[in-house]
Amino acid sequence: MRVPILIPNIFNYPFTYETSLNLKLGDYVEVPFGKSKAIGVVWDEFEKNKNKNYAIKQVIKKFEIPSLNKNTIKFLNWFSEYNMVPKGMALKLVLLSSKVVEELPKKNYENFNHKIKIQKFKLTLEQKENLKKMNFSNQKFRVHVLQGVTGSGKTIVYFEALRKILSNGFQGLILLPEIGLTGQFEKKFIEFFGFRPAIWHSGITKKNREIIWSGILNQKINVVIGARSSLFLPFKNLGLIIVDEEHDQSYKQDEGIIYNARDMAISRALFENIPINLVTAVPSVETYDNIKKGKYTSSKLHKRYKNASLPNYEIINLNKIKLEPQSWISKKIIEKVNFHLKNKDQVLFFLNRRGFSPHALCKKCLKSFSCPNCSINLVYHKNKQILLCHYCGYKSQLVRKCSVNQMCEFIFCGPGVERIYEEIKKRFPLKKILIFSSDTMNKKNSTDILKKIVNNEIQILVGTQLISKGFHFPNLNCIVVVDIDLTSQGHDLRGTEKNLQLYHQLAGRAGRAGKPAIVYFQTYNLNTNMITDITNSNPDIFLEKELELRRSNNLPPFQRFISLIVTGSDEKKVEKDSIKFKNFIEKFIDGKVLGPVNAPIFRLKRKFRVRLLVRGKKSLNVQNSLTKIISKFKFSSGIKLTVDVDPINFN
Repeated sequence: MRVPILIPNIFNYPFTYETSLNLKLGDYVEVPFGKSKAIGVVWDEFEKNKNKNYAIKQVIKKFEIPSLNKNTIKFLNWFSEYNMVPKGMALKLVLLSSKVVEELPKKNYENFNHKIKIQKFKLTLEQKENLKKMNFSNQKFRVHVLQGVTGSGKTIVYFEALRKILSNGFQGLILLPEIGLTGQFEKKFIEFFGFRPAIWHSGITKKNREIIWSGILNQKINVVIGARSSLFLPFKNLGLIIVDEEHDQSYKQDEGIIYNARDMAISRALFENIPINLVTAVPSVETYDNIKKGKYTSSKLHKRYKNASLPNYEIINLNKIKLEPQSWISKKIIEKVNFHLKNKDQVLFFLNRRGFSPHALCKKCLKSFSCPNCSINLVYHKNKQILLCHYCGYKSQLVRKCSVNQMCEFIFCGPGVERIYEEIKKRFPLKKILIFSSDTMNKKNSTDILKKIVNNEIQILVGTQLISKGFHFPNLNCIVVVDIDLTSQGHDLRGTEKNLQLYHQLAGRAGRAGKPAIVYFQTYNLNTNMITDITNSNPDIFLEKELELRRSNNLPPFQRFISLIVTGSDEKKVEKDSIKFKNFIEKFIDGKVLGPVNAPIFRLKRKFRVRLLVRGKKSLNVQNSLTKIISKFKFSSGIKLTVDVDPINFN
């Protein structure tokens, strides 16, 4: 008997093998592949090109483990087609390793025992009403959006929805946008359900990954809380997917196999024919559009838990209040902060920029430090005494011989959180102050730090956008946005939407325990429309305006964008191939091809980058025709093409 076997590699089709084994769809097998062996999966279609002249090899063995779900196979086929990724690479996202298939753990699942007694939490009337709208009588596919102001108890509502699913014997998946959230979230989960969920992200150990993967396959583990990649775990009886903070840009995988985990989660729910809940304070424009069109159902939580009030806002006009030399904090802010500290309030200074300064410049030769691999400046991190590229990881010391035969003398242009930290340390020398960023919070001691913040042992925080993502700090009642003007700059077509979501989430960290809270915005911009938009208690007003703007300009979600990035180490080759490529594809594609243009970051990791943008109708026909065309075009040696369907970033 002949069977199609898909290998987790760059191939877009399964290979044909002979076997006398009793194989069915989804079975894991070992097959000869080239001069070695490979783990593969019995697929649902044969290789289309049957004209190849080769000897058909025999399947070596079948692994006696549960097969891959047929609905998962359908999802992976669609995933491959939509994201223009080879089917084998889509399978690679599911197949953890050959070792875990060969030596599937038979125990160690006791840590995830889900039969522990469940605690009861009392819901408010509003929460109960939202739960009713989430809990449909059937288990069929539907997308429900739970929208609620920050601190309204959205998590408890969807926990109750998950409880029902688990009690019916199904598995559940909760997607989170950041791995930094999992620690505090896990604690909340245990308090509610009484048992540990499986945590899945890039930071867990190899051993735990193998235990969780096999536990999911064997239905020994019922709940997974994870980052993007958890979407591809081999669930056998998945009953519900929850995407928390659905608007978050971190759900977009920008390297390797490129995809949007939120959108793919919706598609997996469709193929599994199960419900999915999207949870947010401010929906993405795409989600809001789907609610308006009736594709998604929705419900809203308007009140904060225990009737806590939302923070007030105050604009600090820096045109009227002059900053002192080398200072970034106005005297008026210092007065406000002192008032809050006297009232035992925790204070957050927010600046979405890591390090000490984004620009180190010699005041004698006027040369700055730039990355040798990327066309961007190196960021000075004073705490580590290094210059760092945030894109490729290149490091350098702050030492250089000047062109005038002396050593360079550096001045620093612009602040990062470390620089703000130094200034605050001088202003408030007796207070405990902490930097809250990805440089400090992805460490082993992050749990202890979070505990200290919650217990108000740290009075002042200096944070980047990481702090806006779902953390609960009961004593935080004062937020200072150091430079609101910084986030309003740039060429990002999603910039205003991102700002709306960022500052709503940020403001939502304050006043959660019931005390009055204030967010202060320092700005030089006399036109405060942006601040008015992002601080409006009803974000739907902004979303309506943004949707109309997108519609009138044929921007997503009304058209499909596909970004094509041509890269290579030879600049002339890249530019030449980009022009040839555009001329080749635009003749055959049902859409418009824009570009080529140099990417904003023209050189990245020693590769030059030129971008093209395909815009067309929202149909798989665009991807299908483009996939066929690309396969026929021959790039020069050393030139690579990266495809990004539904791009979010345009760097």
